[in-house]
Amino acid sequence: MKGILIAGTFSTLITFLLTPLFIRYLVKRGFGQMIREDGPKTHLTKRGTPTMGGLVLLISISIAYLLAHLITQTRPTASALCVLGLMWGMGFVGLFDDYLKISRKQSLGLRAREKLLGQIIVAAIFAYFGLHFKDHYKLTPISTHLSFIKETSVNLGTVLVIIWVVLLVLGSSNGVNLTDGLDGLATGASILTFIAYVIIGIWEFKQSCVNSHIASCYLVRDPLDLAVLAAGLTGAAAGFLWWNASPAKIFMGDVGSLSLGGAIAGLATTLRVEILLTLLGGLFVIITASVIIQTLYFKISGGKRVFKMAPLQHHFELLGWGEVTIVIRFWIIAGLCVAVGLGLFYGQWIVFQ
Repeated sequence: MKGILIAGTFSTLITFLLTPLFIRYLVKRGFGQMIREDGPKTHLTKRGTPTMGGLVLLISISIAYLLAHLITQTRPTASALCVLGLMWGMGFVGLFDDYLKISRKQSLGLRAREKLLGQIIVAAIFAYFGLHFKDHYKLTPISTHLSFIKETSVNLGTVLVIIWVVLLVLGSSNGVNLTDGLDGLATGASILTFIAYVIIGIWEFKQSCVNSHIASCYLVRDPLDLAVLAAGLTGAAAGFLWWNASPAKIFMGDVGSLSLGGAIAGLATTLRVEILLTLLGGLFVIITASVIIQTLYFKISGGKRVFKMAPLQHHFELLGWGEVTIVIRFWIIAGLCVAVGLGLFYGQWIVFQ
């Protein structure tokens, strides 16, 4: 349990202290955000704001996680290292995209197909390695069984589970990416999801089938260490939010949104709460759904729109809502989704007691 407090504390402090230094470096190099001309006009004032802040998140999380293990004199686990690897892989895809935007001085970086291919490759590698590294109880970081609130009896097999994990990672990473359109919105919503993972990881450790043989025990490899990693993610996002809140001094960029989205999917997979992710990351699902609905209806109706603009947060901007108002109300929605998800998680355990 000490590792959770250490990872959360150090990641918060490192991110809080390192971010302003990184802001100065980015300003000196002229690495500023490019803004879409067809978006809300209020966003044009944000042009030039330093971006690629997700690098600070990745560095802080990694350092805090390793420090937690050095101080507690424990070894990092395969499950947490797989999720960290997924984060860095997705982060490199996002970093390349961000760099192209800055170097070309336009809002478009990688082509959609190139970006998607990079994400697929990283996610597939994560899924493949996650199916290996058995512990003493023959548990692997990722199970071939489909999971909702816990692992089910549905065995997908190696090929299907890799495809399934790739889809989860793509959905989550792009969902966070789409949500990252207002100051602090994606960062704050991610914090709520990571807090849920800390709670779930601790609970699964306490009720592990390795330690107890009750009917509702959990077959999860390294749940406590995954909670340590989730705590590090929570702290890093909180430290970054200080500088990312409106008016943002720095944006996380694709390097941040893709890596955080990858972490959300990676933790859902390794903690065996894959389908529950739709609630724990409910805001990201809603915003992604708004883009899908807008695109499909636009094609079907011959150019008509359901929303004034997608993603959904921009629709409310064009309705006249203030940016801070939208962010706070969307955080409330994210919090409610997380609360329902945790309620289902705990309720299932009570039912089978």
